[in-house]
Amino acid sequence: MRTLAVATLKIPASRPLKPYEAAVIRGYLGRLFPDNPLFHHHLDNGFLYTYPRIQFKVIDGIAYIVIIEEGIALLTTIQNTIINLKLVSNRLEFYEPGLQMTTVSFGSTDEEYRYVFITPWLALNERNFQIYVNSDKRDEILKRALIGNILSMSKGLGYVVENDLRATLSMKEIRATLKGTPMLGFLGEFVVNFEIPDYWGLGKSVSRGFGTIKKSLRVGSL
Repeated sequence: MRTLAVATLKIPASRPLKPYEAAVIRGYLGRLFPDNPLFHHHLDNGFLYTYPRIQFKVIDGIAYIVIIEEGIALLTTIQNTIINLKLVSNRLEFYEPGLQMTTVSFGSTDEEYRYVFITPWLALNERNFQIYVNSDKRDEILKRALIGNILSMSKGLGYVVENDLRATLSMKEIRATLKGTPMLGFLGEFVVNFEIPDYWGLGKSVSRGFGTIKKSLRVGSL
């Protein structure tokens, strides 16, 4: 188990936001700070492949920015910039963000926790999508994808998972769109012996708000 520093900005606006506007806010900050890959994950010679330290989300019409560990060094810059944010062709104002600073627990546990996806989970890549659509064991494919997402997140945060992960899930398919491309997404809940902080993302494009989870309840000891 590790403890990590997290800052969460909750940003009021003059109207409810649409989910896709999380990516618009991310793009705005990325263009303002092209030399800092934490905002946009682009490097001169490719991409920054790690778990995103800055994640943009729209939840119930409200913008959130989740900032993890070294990303917190950019907190003041983000706060000073976000008030002046105006989305193109939309009459929209952003107001003073609310800030929550906290230390969270992250890692393997002896207990199981139940989580719910509150934004669409993009679980499948091109390869396992084809396997999924042709399979009669789709839950098993999604369970492996979920465990793989948790392991990838852990690696990106420098945490070594030493325990076997055990997961169960209940998902429904939904339509999602990523960069204008139709995608198969999932909403539902899962149980796993791993503690993940609220409002963090799993799967593809978590920096744009996909795969955001929230803890539902502690299930019990394994």
